[in-house]
Amino acid sequence: MQRNAEPEARPEKRSLKKGAGLLLSISAISILGFLLVVLSINWPKERIQPESLTPELKTVIDHIPEKSDALIYIGLKDIRESRLWREILPDSLKQAPLFRPKGRLEALITAAKINPTQDVDTLLVTFRRHGYKQQNFLGVVWGPVSEKLPDSLLKANSRSTEIIGGHRCYELDSTLWVSPLGARQLALASSKTMLGEFLVPQGSFFQRDSLSATLISKAIYKSHLWFALPSGAWTGGALQSLTSANEDMKTLGNLNRIKSLALSVKFNDGIEAESEWLYPTRRAAYFASTFLWGAIRLSELSGTRTNSQTKELLNKIETQQNLESVIIHTKLPIDLFLQAKQKE
Repeated sequence: MQRNAEPEARPEKRSLKKGAGLLLSISAISILGFLLVVLSINWPKERIQPESLTPELKTVIDHIPEKSDALIYIGLKDIRESRLWREILPDSLKQAPLFRPKGRLEALITAAKINPTQDVDTLLVTFRRHGYKQQNFLGVVWGPVSEKLPDSLLKANSRSTEIIGGHRCYELDSTLWVSPLGARQLALASSKTMLGEFLVPQGSFFQRDSLSATLISKAIYKSHLWFALPSGAWTGGALQSLTSANEDMKTLGNLNRIKSLALSVKFNDGIEAESEWLYPTRRAAYFASTFLWGAIRLSELSGTRTNSQTKELLNKIETQQNLESVIIHTKLPIDLFLQAKQKE
């Protein structure tokens, strides 16, 4: 009797949980992860539509001479009208001096009985480094401060006067020139040259300093507070200030490769702010945003030294990489400040 043929052995199925199958799974996941990272680095994200400069402010900025290392704008009048200013800030902070003048400027402000915190509505200042240490500046002030500086008072406190571009300019000392520009507007500069180049502009600042122009456009909120820092020295200092409250963030070396920075803040029913940090490459921006996100998330974990109030604030910070930029955005409702005020 013929024996039945033995059934052919079925090939063993390749498992994705061991051996070569596991290696294939790991390879596929790694390739997919790599492709997602590449896509994330090179895919532009949606941005918040920035506010526009007012025509008057745009004209003033367009007259700024040469290039700028730092451009700072403070809309004090608009800030004073915000709910945050009226209901949350203590009187001691509201009355704190906007800046501490020295020398002839201090004498002039004292003689004119000027309170910068109350008499300055808007301030725009640009800084430009000259040489290794000297830092030149040009400032434009809007508000009642100009009405408290009549010609007679300026002459009495000046070493000399000169007409430049149809405006009378006063030399308070070798490092400070002042020129009234019209009703409620005043220009100050650290040198006659810088003031003269502003009053008699040559060309357009927006065309001459394309990097500053780009950073200004990246400042989302234009009415309360914003600054554009094209200079690495200014950017490094600002970065140290922004990360000073968190030692872990300060030690992340990749963050220090930042080239330039823009920041803007709006004070209304709370605080809304956005900062954009520009890096040399998209890869550098990606790793910086990853490190920053990780540092923030680690600080939020229970068991860390971060107090509960700070953890709540950190939880409202959003970070993302967008091409060569790292964008940090936060929106802090006024209820958060009201709760903190009640606990005091």
